[in-house]
Amino acid sequence: MAELYENDELQERVILVGVSMQDEDDTEESLDELKDLADTAGAVTVAKLIQNREQIHPGTYIGKGKIAELKELAQLMDATGVICDDELSPAQLRNLEQELDMKVMDRTLIILDIFAARASTSEGKIQVELAQLKYRLARLVGLRSSLSRLGGGIGTRGPGEKKLEMDRRLIKDRISQLNKELAEVKRHREVIRSRRSRNNVPVAAIVGYTNAGKSTLLNTLTDAGVLEEDKLFATLDPTTRTLKLESGQEVLLTDTVGFIRKLPHHLIEAFRSTLEEAKYADIILHVVDASNPQMEKQMHVVYDTLSELGVKGKTVITLFNKQDKIQEKERLRDFKADKTLNISAKQGTGLDELKSVLEEILQARNVLIERVYPYDKAGCIQLIRKYGQLLEEDYRPEGIYVRAYIPMEIYGMTEV
Repeated sequence: MAELYENDELQERVILVGVSMQDEDDTEESLDELKDLADTAGAVTVAKLIQNREQIHPGTYIGKGKIAELKELAQLMDATGVICDDELSPAQLRNLEQELDMKVMDRTLIILDIFAARASTSEGKIQVELAQLKYRLARLVGLRSSLSRLGGGIGTRGPGEKKLEMDRRLIKDRISQLNKELAEVKRHREVIRSRRSRNNVPVAAIVGYTNAGKSTLLNTLTDAGVLEEDKLFATLDPTTRTLKLESGQEVLLTDTVGFIRKLPHHLIEAFRSTLEEAKYADIILHVVDASNPQMEKQMHVVYDTLSELGVKGKTVITLFNKQDKIQEKERLRDFKADKTLNISAKQGTGLDELKSVLEEILQARNVLIERVYPYDKAGCIQLIRKYGQLLEEDYRPEGIYVRAYIPMEIYGMTEV
């Protein structure tokens, strides 16, 4: 296999391991996604191994026979590590490392490692370090026995090996400090949300499975300049930009971190303030990679994550993206959405229709007013110009005649 990977001697060579239980039939697809995660983290996948079991082995994740097979395969493929497709308990991690005498990682560790490499803002770095420390605190005993084998590579970014050598008290102190910093970040984010609310500018949160094309959509619509890569979790830090519609109405578009199956609980907790952008948005733009064979399962993961975050009762527009990659067009449906559109964010296809749909949704929330304002109440017209859609304005002897659509939120503020 060595000749297939350029410079693979500098990379970790890993074997992916999964357990297929009776009620699951997507283990192969989950391992394919794990391979993409490993690639993103900088590892070379040299083999995959699946065990069919009624349930995951509580002590070693897989059974003894499969461990022996895995050990032989690791020697044959010259593997340096193993990645399990589920989050391992401290006991499973410790026992499996002792049995294999090599580095053992799990899906959660890989995702955390990718997040550590991708976080660029201070907020993102705080969130990632907090998630890593909580993960490692629970595994401190199991990890101590294998510190000599860690060296470098996957799982050692961010807090790093020195954090693993800390005792529980020091890690808990650091977690406490990070929680305080994160609370301040959350307070700042709530202030921004409150300011947006006072300005009566509607917010649309862009959500979706990782690598569905959320950043591309934001860039195409607003020239945001957000990093676009055909990789998992290419962007972590939320970006908000203003989209001006044809009527003059403005909408704030907020990109959010991508979702993924088995998204680590620690990450959801750490990134809650970021992910909750969807909770406080007026509209949800659900971006779906329509070219992905696992499209429906990915949609299910997104809705489950939104439910966990308490996102309910929102207007949802599902955008079946990457139509340029689909050979055979078919009618795509999302019964949980209020509206569905076929788009290609990269080519700009379908985005004019998306803008029209946004106009319709926002228009439905507006009130049509026709009235004459005395000249001493001209300030009300400024409000209408700022937040509404001024259709007609006529200066008459008795005052200023106005015909306009305005948001319900400022309707009372414009009464005379």
